[in-house]
Amino acid sequence: AELFHYSMRMATLCVLFGSGRVATFQFRGAMRHSLSGRLASAPQQLRYRGGMTQASAVIDIAVPLSKVQIKSSEGSVSSWKGDMLLLPFWETNTTHSLSNEVAALDAQLDGAVSALIEENDFKGKVGTSAATMLPRAAPFKKIAVLGLGKSEDFSIGSAKKWGELVASCCKAQKCTIAAAVLPTLVAEDESPISPSLQQVAVEAALLALSPDTRYKSNKDDDDVKPPAITQIDVLGQVDSDALRRASTIASGVLLTRGLVGSPANYLTPKAMADAARSLAEQFEHLELTVLDQAECEARGMGAYLGVSQGALEPPQFIHLKYSPIGSVTKRLALIGKGLTFDSGGYNIKAGAGSMIEKMKFDMGGAGAVLGAARGIGELAPPNVEVNFIIAACENMVSDRAMRPGDILTASNQKTIEVANTDAEGRLTLADALVYAEGLGKMDAIVDIATLTGACIIALGPDYGGLWSSNDVLADQLLGSAKASGEHMWRMPLANEYMEQIKSPIADLKNVGDRGGGSITAALFLKEFVKESPWAHLDIAGPVWNDKAGGATGYAVRTLSHFVEQQSL
Repeated sequence: AELFHYSMRMATLCVLFGSGRVATFQFRGAMRHSLSGRLASAPQQLRYRGGMTQASAVIDIAVPLSKVQIKSSEGSVSSWKGDMLLLPFWETNTTHSLSNEVAALDAQLDGAVSALIEENDFKGKVGTSAATMLPRAAPFKKIAVLGLGKSEDFSIGSAKKWGELVASCCKAQKCTIAAAVLPTLVAEDESPISPSLQQVAVEAALLALSPDTRYKSNKDDDDVKPPAITQIDVLGQVDSDALRRASTIASGVLLTRGLVGSPANYLTPKAMADAARSLAEQFEHLELTVLDQAECEARGMGAYLGVSQGALEPPQFIHLKYSPIGSVTKRLALIGKGLTFDSGGYNIKAGAGSMIEKMKFDMGGAGAVLGAARGIGELAPPNVEVNFIIAACENMVSDRAMRPGDILTASNQKTIEVANTDAEGRLTLADALVYAEGLGKMDAIVDIATLTGACIIALGPDYGGLWSSNDVLADQLLGSAKASGEHMWRMPLANEYMEQIKSPIADLKNVGDRGGGSITAALFLKEFVKESPWAHLDIAGPVWNDKAGGATGYAVRTLSHFVEQQSL
């Protein structure tokens, strides 16, 4: 692992001899040095980047998955024993009617359930809860009631809120072993909620119990220590496959959250390549290829290398390939924008609203792609080959950086006038798209990127934008987003705006007019795909949510679902 790495144009070295004489040596020209060591054997060593910043060498690249075991239990509410039992209730404006099983429990507890509902005026509204202690003779210490909202409105979002509520109650009540009763649908003769909704709920609970405390130094602080809960039993007709899939997808989301939430002095392009390498080592169906700068130069990736040339950290072009068991009937490419930091270049991000301090998340597309790769690697869908591709680099200011007005030549020989150095993501994606199509016939190419602020203006912070040259592919992605509970909206690929990105001196320029900026960005990318069905996802809005703790892991579920559907 690289511990010390810097570049300089001029350096002065002073040496003090025993005689008291000082000798001065001055060096000019670019110099690069590296010092290697074993991080595993020296966990307290620090990693110095550029001689300027320092970062601990022992931070996990992924947010660790909670160690809480969420498992099915064959017990009943009256026979289960532990710390706290959580009962779900649908919303009602009248007195709650208890099911036969809960009514029997209420009688066993001398009316404790009815009293809890009455004393708290509990109506079952979504997200509400109440809890109480029980006498020592009771089979468990506490009981809680959780509101599900109206049964006819129960959806993916409702299941997510229920899972989060289970987690928050367990944390708030500081219990070690809890049991959550699986909701049943009143309108369907009290049949359990579907396996897909069970998966959503368990995912939500696991994620709520897995906060990102990697960069906190005091691991004994009450706000940092993991909650006391170690086991949550789910009572009812639980789908075991839903529990397994929930853990897998949650792990992928946490990998994405860890990557997107890691600052640029930790998550360098090389560190991102190392994360991909870890996945290839963990899952036998994943194979990694990483192209360094010389190999990218040999392939003529002038657009991508134009962005990276101003940075100290060298570019890393990452290709992680999933090869399924059995014959391949579909071939897909998922391409993630991988700017581990975006300063804006010479068109530097400055002033209020520039969000330069958050530009570590400009690799949110790459994070989503690697999170999906982790999920696909474990789920191992048959018959579909997936190529996960990331052109990782930084966009920095230096004497070597690209300048406004420069003309770059992409790997398909198209020339690009750099009208704005802060429209860099599409330049890296351009060469990645050409690379993907060069791998052979693709059934679909999907790129995903935190590409434009214009998309946030158009759709707000919760929706990702979708542009596509293929209606079938667009419908498939929208269907996967809906099935996964992630908001996505199709946007127009308006060819009449193409004139905005034509350059008088080159084939293209990398920005159009201010209005419709997310559309012209998509039109630019379309120029680098010849024949394959293609879609572009702009996730600049939903990639980050300060109120929810930062990185969201958006699109991991959508991409994973999309790949699995292609394998059917």
